[in-house]
Amino acid sequence: MIELFHGSNVDWLGKRKLFLAISGSIMLLGLISLVLKGGFLYDVDFKGGTKIQVRFQQKPDVEKIRQVLKDNGADSQIQERVGTNEVIIEFQGAKAEDASAGRGVILNALNKGFPGQFEILNATSIGPKVGDDLKRQAVFATLYALGGMLIYIAFRFEWIYGAAAVFAVFHDTLVTLGLFSIFNRPMNLTVIAALLTLVGYSVNDTIVVFDRVRENLKIRRRDDLETIMNDSINQTLSRTILTSGLTFITVVALFIFGGEIINHFAFAMVIGIIIGTYSSIAIAAPLVLVYTNIRGRAVPQVAAAPARSAVGKAPKPKRA
Repeated sequence: MIELFHGSNVDWLGKRKLFLAISGSIMLLGLISLVLKGGFLYDVDFKGGTKIQVRFQQKPDVEKIRQVLKDNGADSQIQERVGTNEVIIEFQGAKAEDASAGRGVILNALNKGFPGQFEILNATSIGPKVGDDLKRQAVFATLYALGGMLIYIAFRFEWIYGAAAVFAVFHDTLVTLGLFSIFNRPMNLTVIAALLTLVGYSVNDTIVVFDRVRENLKIRRRDDLETIMNDSINQTLSRTILTSGLTFITVVALFIFGGEIINHFAFAMVIGIIIGTYSSIAIAAPLVLVYTNIRGRAVPQVAAAPARSAVGKAPKPKRA
C-alpha cells in the first residue's frame, strides 16, 4: 500500500483540547447564525411551493426577471445556470393554496415581461403538508442512521467506541448545517442525501482508526492508551488521506463545474469530507481517551477476551 506519511509520529491526542475548542467554536458560530436568521433557509422541497426551470432565447437578465416577477405578484428566488440561458425560479407565495397554482402565477408574469422569449423545461409543485412530511422524514432518516451505527460499533467494539463514533458524526452534521446557515445556503432533499452519505463516510474512517487501536491493544498491553491511539492514527493516516483526498477531488470538481442543480449537494460533500476526516482523528479518538481517563482505566478491552497475560502466573516448579 502507498504510504504518504511513512513513520509519522504526530502527537494527535496531545492536541485534543485545541481540536475540541476549534470544533466548539465552529458549532457555536453556526448556532449564532441560526438564531440570528431565525432557522434554516428551506428550499421548496421542505417549505412547499413551485420550482420551474425556464430556458430563454438569449442570456437572461436575472435582475429584470426578478423585477418582472415581483411586479406581477410572483416575488421569487432565482438561480442562474452558469453557461446556459436557463434559470430556476422558486416561488413560495402560493403555498397556502394549491401548490400547483404557483406555476400559473409565474407563467402569467413571464408572459407579460418576456412574451414568446422563453420555454418551460420542467416544473415541480410541492404542497406545504408534503414539505413538512419530507422535513420530518429527513430528520428521522438521519437519526435512524446514527442509531444503527451506534448499535453496530458498540457490538463490534465497546459502547464507548460506538458513542464516540456517533458523537463524531453528529458533530460533522452540526458543523455542516451550521456552515449552510452561515453561507445562506438552502436545505433541500439533495442536501439530506449528502448528509446521509457523509454519515457513512465519516463512520468508515472512524472504524478504520478504532480497528487499528483494537489490533494494537492486543499486542501492546504494556503501553498506555494515549500512546496506542496516537500510533494507530499515524499508522492509518496514509489510508485516510488517500481515500478522503480522492473523494475530495471528485466533489470539488462537482462543486466547481457541476452547475447550480447539484451545487448545494457538492458543497455539503466538500465540507463534510473535510470535517469527517478531521473528526475521526480529532473528535472520536479523544472522546474515548477522555472517558477512559475519567474512569481511571489505562487500557480498556475493545473486542473479544484478550489472551491471558503471563504477569501474575505462578512460577513453574524446577526439576530436581
